[in-house]
Amino acid sequence: MIKNGAAHLASLRDGREVFLRGQKIDDVTTHRAFRNSVASAANLYEFQADPKNAEWMTYASPDRNVRVSRSWELPASYAQLRARRTALEAWAETHYGFMGRSPDHVASCIAGMVMGLSMFEAYDRKRAGALYDYYRHARDNDLFLTYVIVNPQADRSKGAGEQADPFFIAREVDRDHEGITVKGAKMLGTSSIMANEVLVSNVQPLKEGEEAYALSYCIPMNAKGLRVLSRRSYEDTAESVYDNPLSSRYDENDAILYFDEVKVPWERIFIAGDVAMSNKQFHGTPSHIYQNYQCQIRLMVKLRFLVGLATAIADTNGIGAMQPVRETLGELAAEAAMVEAFVDSIEVSGKQLGPYFVPDTHKVYAAQVLTQRLYPKVISTLRELAGGGMIMLPSSVDDFANPMLRDYIERTQKSPATSSEGRVKLFKLAWDAVGSEFASRHTQYEMFYAGASFVTKNNSYRTYDWARAKGMVERMRGSYSLDDELKRR
Repeated sequence: MIKNGAAHLASLRDGREVFLRGQKIDDVTTHRAFRNSVASAANLYEFQADPKNAEWMTYASPDRNVRVSRSWELPASYAQLRARRTALEAWAETHYGFMGRSPDHVASCIAGMVMGLSMFEAYDRKRAGALYDYYRHARDNDLFLTYVIVNPQADRSKGAGEQADPFFIAREVDRDHEGITVKGAKMLGTSSIMANEVLVSNVQPLKEGEEAYALSYCIPMNAKGLRVLSRRSYEDTAESVYDNPLSSRYDENDAILYFDEVKVPWERIFIAGDVAMSNKQFHGTPSHIYQNYQCQIRLMVKLRFLVGLATAIADTNGIGAMQPVRETLGELAAEAAMVEAFVDSIEVSGKQLGPYFVPDTHKVYAAQVLTQRLYPKVISTLRELAGGGMIMLPSSVDDFANPMLRDYIERTQKSPATSSEGRVKLFKLAWDAVGSEFASRHTQYEMFYAGASFVTKNNSYRTYDWARAKGMVERMRGSYSLDDELKRR
């Protein structure tokens, strides 16, 4: 029993309220704005259920006779962490790293919270029990979770409780013996159209007096009163798979989630009105590390794809043998290898936390600091290699259906390495990865998914071993003195 693609598609036909272009979408699995991307998400489950992959992509649940994605696994050793990484890397390769909120991301987040369950137990044993029970439920049903842990932007100089509208940001409005009622908005809701459930929480710190916002819980995407306000769909505006091979199939979508007095039952609530606990749930447990370690695995795969795209561009333009181009490609290869080396080092430098093996905290944050700057640099390098080749392309695949236009395409789209059609196909792909609106969203995403640069730099600052570094300086300074130097003269 392994969840497959058909099972995931069926689970999305649940009456969720998704809105696009002023209209409610009845079925995200068939609507032209979402169907291909939803199918790409379902393909992840199809891939893991394939008998050729099932043994290493999944593991046996400790509680039920089912096998589930390794993203839910709580590794007890370096070897188990590596096995988990192999599965996550294989999933990323199915979408070339372009689906940042694939199911393994928030599964990693919840798994990391469970590894720090003792912190939740010290806060409230009932809430800790709810978290652990929910983890088992999500794991054994192999749910696709997304999350909304960031507040929508308004007056960013003010905190959650200082906004003009007290219900602008999702907050508690009532509680009773059944649970808590929530009203307001959260973002970014990436992949919410194709997820089963959503974790609602706060990665941004709260202040005393903002207890109404200090909530952490999971609810189904079809919960009564939950509205998904989708951004513009890049899949919807894609000409065709040929013209937009990435955006037509891997636009995971982003959305504002509005909670219009949504009732959350107590068995789904992990934090209820405690600012201190809200502020330490991610960083006081391995949660933040596990979810961002998954991000680095995905980015490693994505950069591998972009380096392959770079060399294909160079060969298609007949410049691959030129020394300056080889140097550029060599630098790209080194940058991609640096991220892979980070992933390896994050793993091998990990440590035991009780029964669990946790990736190296500082190296995860160091990787984020560097890759936030690296991604736009890689994109800029691909632009330089391609030049005008990504711009002067046929308007759409329909041009090939016109014999006269096809003849002109064959005359004007030349390459020493491929046919005219092959050249157009490659540069259509390159534009979708580098220059389209979909590509621009990805550059923005890779620069900010972990927070603004000051956030990642501060994470790096607070987790670095400063005592060891400064101790070396002090030992060096203590190895000589002015008096000793003067005595030698």
